Amino acid sequence: MKKVLCGAELDKMPNYAFRIMSFMFGVVDLIKSNDNKLVPFNMKKGQTVIDYGSGTGRYLPKASEFVGDNGQVYAVDIHQLAIDSAYKRIKKYKLKNVKPVLTDGTTVDLPSSLADIIYALDMFHMVKDPGSLLVELNRLIKPNGILYLEDGHQARSSTREKVLKSGCWIIIKETSSCIQCTPKTL
Repeated sequence: MKKVLCGAELDKMPNYAFRIMSFMFGVVDLIKSNDNKLVPFNMKKGQTVIDYGSGTGRYLPKASEFVGDNGQVYAVDIHQLAIDSAYKRIKKYKLKNVKPVLTDGTTVDLPSSLADIIYALDMFHMVKDPGSLLVELNRLIKPNGILYLEDGHQARSSTREKVLKSGCWIIIKETSSCIQCTPKTL
């Protein structure tokens, strides 16, 4: 049951689960702001950021603010409902530097060495082929870029094992909420 509701290793959660998640995040965000979630990522004006697995788009307004008018935020997700949600946030908050991008889960139609920062929050547990995802994220990030990867609904040891097994990232820091990685040259 947890696999169906949380999407563990399914790549794409069912539409009803996405809608339930959207509702729950909406309620949680009304009670407590999520604005501080991205602060540790040290986004700077003018940077290019990828919100990989952007889901409901709940972090897009803050990421947009951090990178400013000269920066760019890409909201990447495998789910069409997530892309629709990103467009709604863009319209609601008048986000001029956010672009939604639908992925097939394996490749992203974006140039190589594009991103200064990639963050993937509460989604890594859902990925059926984490090795392929991590290789693609390595392609997307600049040589001195940083990946912030949240465990989601899996143990830290599992996240760490998947990252190290990919052979394309160096774990440089761990916090209670995520691991911070820098890319290896492939």
